[in-house]
Amino acid sequence: MIKDFTEMPVWQKAMDIAEKCFNISESLPKKEDYALTSQLRRSAESISANIAEGFGRRTAKDKGRFYDISRGSAFETKSHLIYGSRVKYFSENECLEIKNLINEVVHDLNKITNHLSRIHP
Repeated sequence: MIKDFTEMPVWQKAMDIAEKCFNISESLPKKEDYALTSQLRRSAESISANIAEGFGRRTAKDKGRFYDISRGSAFETKSHLIYGSRVKYFSENECLEIKNLINEVVHDLNKITNHLSRIHP
């Protein structure tokens, strides 16, 4: 039985995404500080933050809502990575590992929310 959100593999992967997005955005030009840099970091960090908040909620419906928000943040992060790659800020290789982690997190969140909806429709 998981006693703390930090024990959740999906949260751990989400933290890896946030860390990798922070690192990949370190080399962005100063003009992107309040644009892509900020948006990428905020959306990436939001994935793990919403998983943590969902873990702390009492009802399955409430938990599911935050896991869905986390899922949305994962897709937003993926979109920022694609944009960064298209405008040549990031190489496709730099983004590949993060995008793969995002796919894993989305898959894990889908499993969690499907389980929650089955036990508490």
